[in-house]
Amino acid sequence: MKKTLSGLLTATLALSALTGCSAEKGDVSQEATREDPMVLRLAHNLSDTHVTSQALTAFAEDVARSSEGRIVVDIYGNGQLGSETQVLGQLTQGIIDMTRVSSPGLAGYDQGYHAFGLPYVFESEEEYYQAMDSPEMREYFQSTQDEGFVGLTYYTSGARSFYTTDTPIRTAEDLRGLKIRVQDMRSQTGLLDTLGGTPVVMAFGDIYTALQTGMIDGAESNETALTQSKHGEVAKTFSVSEHTRIPDMLVISSDAWGRLSPEDQQLLVDAAEESTESHKGAWAESIDEAVAAAKEMGVTFVTDVDIEAFQEDTRPLVDEYAAEYPEVAEVLEIIDAAGGTK
Repeated sequence: MKKTLSGLLTATLALSALTGCSAEKGDVSQEATREDPMVLRLAHNLSDTHVTSQALTAFAEDVARSSEGRIVVDIYGNGQLGSETQVLGQLTQGIIDMTRVSSPGLAGYDQGYHAFGLPYVFESEEEYYQAMDSPEMREYFQSTQDEGFVGLTYYTSGARSFYTTDTPIRTAEDLRGLKIRVQDMRSQTGLLDTLGGTPVVMAFGDIYTALQTGMIDGAESNETALTQSKHGEVAKTFSVSEHTRIPDMLVISSDAWGRLSPEDQQLLVDAAEESTESHKGAWAESIDEAVAAAKEMGVTFVTDVDIEAFQEDTRPLVDEYAAEYPEVAEVLEIIDAAGGTK
């Protein structure tokens, strides 16, 4: 309780300081100098050791170096300013300038971002990168200025698969009767409903105890959850379904974007895309390390999952979203043109 109150107090004080600064902002990059730089405030909820947090730090360093100190990115990590949803709200209010957010979290502002939470829209890691790096997708990222933000780049968060205390998941039939923790997104609860499982929404931090006590039978995430969050101590079966590949997005508020000169806008985009390229290798390495460590923990990796059956079972969900949201259909077309969805 004391830790919670302390955290809330810290966040409140930090927000108060930032709000005071935001009232005085209005600086533009054309007038910035090394002695009086333009400061962009970037908040996120990842730990300092997370591979994506390290990519954000590299991005900030590149911006400072490329601008010769005229533009400085101040990072507030570790959830200092609140949850992902809270920080995204702060961005639209002008309290902060940038954030890292799971892409479906942006769907409340641009419905096309629902597409990234749907199953099997990317058929492989190769096609995922091919689609996400395409000029058409980059153009889409920068098309949302009227919605209050602009996407600078994406970061992979890996392929999400099912892991359970002891039940291998090879087909949808294996999920029937199982309680599986999912993210609090309509697309994720819809995925489990479609496959016949029971979706359970809960905070990520509660998964370990819920698995341990039998409150849930499993969860779904990438392999690092087994080791970094120690879920592999209580979940001994990881079925490589790779049903979603949900990118993280690095976004900047439209206000901050508008205060950058065209040259400095490109400078930020270049630095962001460079950090993505470095992140790809770092992420792959972290997954390899997690798999090796999880096996040492006694986790069994089930690789003979019937991917084609899962794709067929979940295609109606993708079609439903495409019919309901024209913006989703447009994003799926971009992915399809780059070699993603069938």
